[in-house]
Amino acid sequence: MIPSHDDFLPDLIEPVMICAFSGWNDAGEAATSAVEHLALLWDSTDYGVIDGEDFYDYQVNRPTVSLRSGVSRELAWPQVHVNLARQPVSGRDVVLVTGPEPNMRWKTFCEEILDVARDLSVERIVLLGGMGADTHYAQPVPVTGSAWDRTSSERYGLQLSGYSGPTGITGVLHHFAVSTGIPAVSLWASSPYYVSAPSWAPATIALLRRLEEVIGEPIPLENLEDEAQHAIKTVQRLVDSDPSMREQIEALAEEPKEQVSDDAGEQLAEDFERYLRRQDGGPD
Repeated sequence: MIPSHDDFLPDLIEPVMICAFSGWNDAGEAATSAVEHLALLWDSTDYGVIDGEDFYDYQVNRPTVSLRSGVSRELAWPQVHVNLARQPVSGRDVVLVTGPEPNMRWKTFCEEILDVARDLSVERIVLLGGMGADTHYAQPVPVTGSAWDRTSSERYGLQLSGYSGPTGITGVLHHFAVSTGIPAVSLWASSPYYVSAPSWAPATIALLRRLEEVIGEPIPLENLEDEAQHAIKTVQRLVDSDPSMREQIEALAEEPKEQVSDDAGEQLAEDFERYLRRQDGGPD
C-alpha cells in the first residue's frame, strides 16, 4: 500500500474494516454508495491507496482524465482507497476500503487488503455488496449475507445458504479473511434488476440499516431518504406510463410469499444465484 502521508501506524480503537468494490459486486451502486456515505458522514481522512498497476486491466477499468480550468489535465488511475474515521457515538474506529473489483491477481489483491487489516489491528471485516433481483421497487429491500460462523450468522439474523457457484472479489476476500483468522461478515442488498438507473438509494439505505446492527453504531441517513423517495417516484411514473410494464412489475408484489423465515432465506439465495449466473454470462 502507498501511504498518503508518512508511513505510520495509527493507534486505532477496536477498528472494524468496511469494504465495497464497484462493478460485479455492486448492483445499484448500493455498496460503494454506502461506504462513500460513511466517509462523508464521519469526516474520514486518507490513509493510503493500493496501487492498481498489478490488479487492473486498463482497457477494462480505464483511467479517467479531467480538465482543470479548461487548461491542465488531471489523470486518475483505478486504485483502492483506504480511509480512516471515528464513529461519533461509540468512539470506535473504522477503516473504509473502496475501489473497483480487480481484473487479475485476486489472491495477491486480497493479501494486500488483509495486510492493511493486520497492520491496523482490525478486529472484524464487513463486506458490502449489491445484487440485481426480482424485487418490487416500492417494497422493502431484502438484505441477505453470511458471517464467519453459525453463531454470528444467527446473532446478526443472516440466512444460511448452501450456494455453490461463481463469486466476486467480495466473496473471495470474505473467504481469505476467515481462513486467516479475521472474522468477516458479508451483507448483500437486492436492487430491482429492471431499473436502469446506475444507483438505487433504497438498497444503500437497506445496507446501512443492517450495518448498524453489525457495528453497533447509529448511522444518520442525511439526504439518502429523499434520494430514495425520488428514485421510487421516478420508477413509479415510468411504470404508470406503460401498462405492460406495470402488469409485470406488480406481479412481483402479488407473488405469494411463504413463511418469512427459512423459505424467505431460500428465496433470497435463489435470487442471489440467478444474479451470479447473469453476471457470469450463463443461462438464467
